[in-house]
Amino acid sequence: MADRGTPPTLEVEHSLLAAGARRVGAMDEVGRGAIGGPVSVGLVVLDASVVEPLAGVRDSKLLTAARREALVPQVRQWAVAWGVGHAEAAEVDAWGIVGALRLAGHRALAGCGVLPDVVLLDGSHDWLTPPDPPELVAPDLGAVVAPPVTTRVKADLRCAAVAAASVLAKVERDARMVELAGRFPVYGWDGNKGYGSAAHLDAVRTHGPCEEHRRSWNLPG
Repeated sequence: MADRGTPPTLEVEHSLLAAGARRVGAMDEVGRGAIGGPVSVGLVVLDASVVEPLAGVRDSKLLTAARREALVPQVRQWAVAWGVGHAEAAEVDAWGIVGALRLAGHRALAGCGVLPDVVLLDGSHDWLTPPDPPELVAPDLGAVVAPPVTTRVKADLRCAAVAAASVLAKVERDARMVELAGRFPVYGWDGNKGYGSAAHLDAVRTHGPCEEHRRSWNLPG
């Protein structure tokens, strides 16, 4: 089991490069368990020129908000390319959470400007590869090109590029939730970031859900 105090390495990323990949993408998601707001996917792309892990990078859940924000420009400089994609609450309702993750992941790929030869995902489930026939429909994406995927359990703790991707996704999604809190202040999204805290659930009971809630989820009545 990965030690949460042990810094992540580039062992897996370098093994994929040694196996023939020229560019390795690493992804992590944020917001899967929220009841409001988007689900977001961060992407970091590395090649053989990136020799060392980025100092101080960890899975975003292990870092303070200030530390995550300070790391963002460092991650962008360290990586060969990077991107963050989002799928909105209505898209979670339309596609389900796995389809929404896939959509956000492909938006991150489209935004980073380069196509990696392989993508490393945290966990044991490949949510990025479209099914056959593809279900992914998004006017902003056009033709979807899906790189091969490899998965690693606890990659967010063990793999520096995945940890870096989690930081990018967390900071950008948190900023969006703070912005949405200005439009929908009764839900406290600047604090709970759309997750089902007791105060958030009470606000939904009192005021009902808004357009940024995931209506297909089991929201309180």
